[in-house]
Order: sequence, then C-alpha cells, then structure tokens
Amino acid sequence: MPEHQRADARRNYARILAVAEAEVAAHGAGASLEQIARTSGVGSATVRRHFPTRRALVEAVSRERIEALCVRAHDLTGKGDSRSALLEWLSEVVAYCVAARGLAAALVYEGDGPDSVHENACSARMEEAGEPLLSRAVRDGAVAAGVTVADLIALAVGIVLATEHHPDPAAAADRLFRLAVAGLSPQS
Repeated sequence: MPEHQRADARRNYARILAVAEAEVAAHGAGASLEQIARTSGVGSATVRRHFPTRRALVEAVSRERIEALCVRAHDLTGKGDSRSALLEWLSEVVAYCVAARGLAAALVYEGDGPDSVHENACSARMEEAGEPLLSRAVRDGAVAAGVTVADLIALAVGIVLATEHHPDPAAAADRLFRLAVAGLSPQS
C-alpha cells in the first residue's frame, strides 16, 4: 500500500485486508469480493481500486505467510543434511498451504514467461528463497539435476489442491507429499 495515499484510503486498505484474510481463511481463494466489500463497509469499486484482481487480493492476504516460509528456507539453508533440509521446508510449505486456505492459490503458476502479465510475485519470492536449499541438495547429489524450485512448488500446490476437500486435508496432503518424495517403488 503506497504511503502517499490519504489516511482514509490507508484505513480502507487495512480494513479490507483484515476482512479479506478472514474471508479467504473461511472460503479459500474464491472468497466473494462483494462480501469482502460489504463486511468492510466499502463499495465494490473501493475493493477493486486497492485490489484490481482476485490474484492481487490473495497475494496481499498471503504476503505474511509467504514471508514466514521464506525466512524458514533461509533458516534451513546450510543446516544438516541438504536433502532433509529441503524436504523439511517443502513439508512445511505443504502444511502451511493446507492450514492457510488460499495460499496454494496464491502460488499457482499462471502465464508462460517472466514477462507474463500473470507473473506471480508469491511464487517468485518462494522460488528465490528455496533456491539455496535446492542448489545445495543438487550439489550434494541428493536431488536430481534439472529439478527446479518451481517444480517443487507446483508439486506442493497440486497436492494441497487435490486434498483440500478431504475429511482430513492435512493428513492426506502429508501422505501424498511423502509418497511423492519416496516414489512408488517399495522400500528396500
């Protein structure tokens, strides 16, 4: 939110964001913009002026959570076994996305290049944060060369979206994540 905005515009932004956080937590990324406007006590046009797209709203709601995951990636970088550190972070990404409805939607890739109008700031931030973890794991031979953080985020998002309507989404997402990491081959 720009600091040069009028005080009432800053208050509206803060109120809309607080209501949006509650609505996204309750209804996911499909939360009604009209309901957010009504509950905030502003018109739909005011919501759209602050958040021109649903993605902009979901990204704003998810910003703190994304930052916490980025800090966690930084904390794990260089600690312990490189594969374990990467998998611990990815497991936390999955768990966080399950707990914070709408976060997976904020990480969904849309567009087909860095110049895309659909560039995803949340995913870009996560990719930047996870890169040192992945690079170390690849360098140690713990992860195949050619795997990207974008691949891993897409895998996490897919797992979360596939399990969001499960009776126990956290357990189902964790199980699928562990299955994806272990692979389909029996353990020897």
